Formats: sequence, structure tokens, C-alpha cells
Amino acid sequence: MVAVPDARYETAVRICQPKKRVPATLEIVDGAARVEVHERGSRFGTDFFAGLRAMDALVVVLRGFTNPMASEPADPLQELRSVEDELLLADLTVLEGRLERLHKQGARRQPGSAVEEQAIVGMLQHLESSLPLRGLDMTPEQAQVARAFALVSAKPAILVLNVDEQDLHAEAEIRSSILSYANPNKLPVMVLCARLEAEIAQMPPDEEGAYLAALGVREAARDALIRVAYTYMGLISFLTVGADEVRAWTIRNGTTALGAAEKIHSDIARTFIRAEVMEFADFEAAGGWDEARSAGKMRLEGKDYIVQDGQIVHIRNSRG
Repeated sequence: MVAVPDARYETAVRICQPKKRVPATLEIVDGAARVEVHERGSRFGTDFFAGLRAMDALVVVLRGFTNPMASEPADPLQELRSVEDELLLADLTVLEGRLERLHKQGARRQPGSAVEEQAIVGMLQHLESSLPLRGLDMTPEQAQVARAFALVSAKPAILVLNVDEQDLHAEAEIRSSILSYANPNKLPVMVLCARLEAEIAQMPPDEEGAYLAALGVREAARDALIRVAYTYMGLISFLTVGADEVRAWTIRNGTTALGAAEKIHSDIARTFIRAEVMEFADFEAAGGWDEARSAGKMRLEGKDYIVQDGQIVHIRNSRG
């Protein structure tokens, strides 16, 4: 569970000096599924997909560094294709099984089964073309099926290429091979050196920045991964501020004020009256919530208002 780096949250903490500080967090499961490589190639265990189905997105880490202990040179593109093939096969198996059950029901089929069957047939055609479902422009019915069966090739995927330190800034052939696959499939790619990142993680914050600058690296890979994941998964943050607590909340882009209230607490959503909304720039310029509100920078919005990234949102409800 890692804190989401956010300069706005840090600024709000500095201004409010709250008793409690709660940053937005992202849960990253290391080893939710692992590919074991043997002499005969990659082996996917029977439990390979057990952890994947519970994830909102996948991070595929590929070897792009030299390993003297490995019998074969690094081939991240082949590794990636092996993983993609397994994801496709898993979804094909699930959808074909569901389609078979629908056919067996015959006259006993439930209302809506025909719509579900049509949605599944379209998804199967896409998979049989060796294309993951994340690239399919899904109908609402197909999206519902994908969620219901936790289809793994429909999940967003981020590629992480782990290279030698000297290849971090070089346009190495091994990087080009991954980009040739990732770009047309609209997959974000991160390039890092895990050994170097392990060293950086042990440094105090004040030393970390100087060390990264000396390496010509803009930010630590952990921060870059969180930023890419937030963008790719369509996530944003809003803040609640005060002397008691400053908290950053994670929501999906397009969430309404009522949805933001639900994120805070279901009781607050049930008793929702209005949302008090303030732009972060106004909060920062005025030096606090009360100061900005006195300057007329706070406005009231209804339950259908779409919350924007970085805004400060307080909920008025009938209980306080």
C-alpha cells in the first residue's frame, strides 16, 4: 500500500497543520501472478489467474537486462506475447463455457440471456483474432460481462521494462521491440533499472532528489508507476481539509458530488444536501479554507456536479 505522491496534498497539510493526515493510496500486489521460466520456456501454473481476477489493472514486468545466469538472452517481447496469449486463452475458456451453459438452458433461459449471448459472441470474435479485450470498444452489455467474469485481458495493463543501468537513456533495440508492440496497442511503457531503484528507495528524501537529478532521472520509478496507473485507470483525487484532518480521496474521473460523498461515507451520501467546492489554487492563494471562503471562492454544487481533479470538496448533509 503506497501513498500517492501529490504536491497539492502536501501543500494542504502545510497550510492546515492538521491533527491527522491521510494521503491517497494505491495497493500494488507484488506477485499477484508470476511466470516461472524454465529451459523449455515459460510455465503458467494452475493458480496463475487466481490473483489477477481481483486486480483493477495489471503491471507486467519484463526482463530487459543481462542475466549471466540465464541460458537465453533477454527477449521481453516474447515474454509479453506469452503472457498476452495466456490472458486471451483464459478469457476464451470462460466465455466459451458461459456460452455453452446458455445454450444448454434452452427454453429455460432467463430474460436478457439473448442480449448476454450476443455480447459474448462479439467478445469471442475479438479474442479469436488474437486481440485482448482491453482494445475492444465494448458495448454496455459487454462491459457488464467483462466485470461479472473478471476477464483478465480486459484489464488495463502497464508494461515495465527492467533494463541495465547503461540502457536507461539509450535507445536500445530491446526497448524498441517493446514499443513496436505497445504503441499500436496503446499500452503505456515504463523503463527502469530495478537495481538502481532499490538503492534509491533506501535514501533519505533530501538525498534522493539530488541523486535522481545526477542520473538524469526526473522521478523515482515508484512515483512514475503510480502516476501512470492513475492516468491509465482514469483515477483522480479530491481533498477534504481542516484542522482535524487533511485527506486525499481517490475516485474515478467523472464521479459526481454524490459519488464523492459515497466515497467518504454511505450515510453522508444518503443525507446529501449540497457540496461545498473550492479550487485548490484559490485555497492555496488565500492560505486556507476559511480565508478563501471569505473571499467568495467557495461555491455550492448539487449531487450531479462532476468533481474535478485536485478540488477541495466538503459535503453538507442533513446530519451536520
